[in-house]
Amino acid sequence: MKNDTSNLMRPFGLPDSASTPVVTPLSPSVVYASSSPDMLDAQYNGDIAGFTYAREGHPNAQALAKQIDALEGVEGGLVTGSGMAALSAALLGLLKTGDHIIAGDQLYGRSLRLLKEDLPRLGIEITLCNTTSAENVLAAVRTNTKMVLLEAVSNPTLRVSDVVGVVNAVSGKNIKLVVDNTFTTPMSLKPAELGVDIIVHSVTKLLAGHSDVTLGYIWARDEETTNAVYGFCVTTGMTPSPFDCWLAERGLLTFPLRFAKVQENAVLLADALASHPNIARVLYPSRTDHPDISVAKNLLRLNGCNMVSIELCDRTRAAANRFVKNTREIAFAPTLGDVGTTLSHPASSSHRALNISEREALGISEGFFRISVGIEDPDALIRAFTKAASSV
Repeated sequence: MKNDTSNLMRPFGLPDSASTPVVTPLSPSVVYASSSPDMLDAQYNGDIAGFTYAREGHPNAQALAKQIDALEGVEGGLVTGSGMAALSAALLGLLKTGDHIIAGDQLYGRSLRLLKEDLPRLGIEITLCNTTSAENVLAAVRTNTKMVLLEAVSNPTLRVSDVVGVVNAVSGKNIKLVVDNTFTTPMSLKPAELGVDIIVHSVTKLLAGHSDVTLGYIWARDEETTNAVYGFCVTTGMTPSPFDCWLAERGLLTFPLRFAKVQENAVLLADALASHPNIARVLYPSRTDHPDISVAKNLLRLNGCNMVSIELCDRTRAAANRFVKNTREIAFAPTLGDVGTTLSHPASSSHRALNISEREALGISEGFFRISVGIEDPDALIRAFTKAASSV
């Protein structure tokens, strides 16, 4: 970036240096000065590279996007202000009145609310189905179907979508396949390699990894889709904070190391809790008793990632309260992907908008919990959870 910009208010510009910073500089500037209208035109036309106004892009967002691009094995991704912003850009930036979308029926609660409450209001039709089988998706296709939305591993039930089967099912049908890769991350799944059209992430979670940023990411395979998504993000103000991008880039530098550790801990915790008499079931994608283990083997290469879901034998709110009160060493918080383990209760947080029968249809009872496993000592984690489970 040029260092010679000065004006009456700031006559000295930026300090000159023969050396360069090792760490990406934080660039909170909202605007970037150009030397002439011709230069500004050239920037907007794409003839020369440069920044103009932060809502349209800034250095820290670009630096972070390139890091995530490299992990996914793609180019041209865009960072947004949150994971839901990225998903909203994919849906609202591309679908129009009269279009039809097929989506997984076990998505994150706020994603389901966007689908069930906002899209119909805009005249967009939706069909929810079990995406663990591509046949279910194919059966739901209509003449006006324009998009399919999957979570590679669902939140919070950890069901594994048949991504490869769905890619083949919609091939040649002019249907965009969107995969939310938040739970799986590029360490266990690279959707672009499978032929997926659009990838979204909540960067807030495991990629940034420290519960101190709110960001999203979206990538599209073709230029027309990329431009449509970018234009929607700029117009609707889905701008990411430069400081959040700067923090997320720093967190991303340790992501491969953190992923290896949290996955190792998750395997040990899932195995330990599976034998506890007060726990009815444990869901973890790489366990042989997982309902989608055959799909998980092919799709995730036995990477179970960092999420473990459990259900208490006592499926009441009273038991849930006792369980939480006895896990004092673990943060009870509706988030995931932190370096510290967190515990969440979907019935009172992410899926609270669903009624009891809707939650039960998804397998989410009052005794259902989602654990985002961190990098702590695994023996300490196991002791904390087994003690709490014994209390109910």
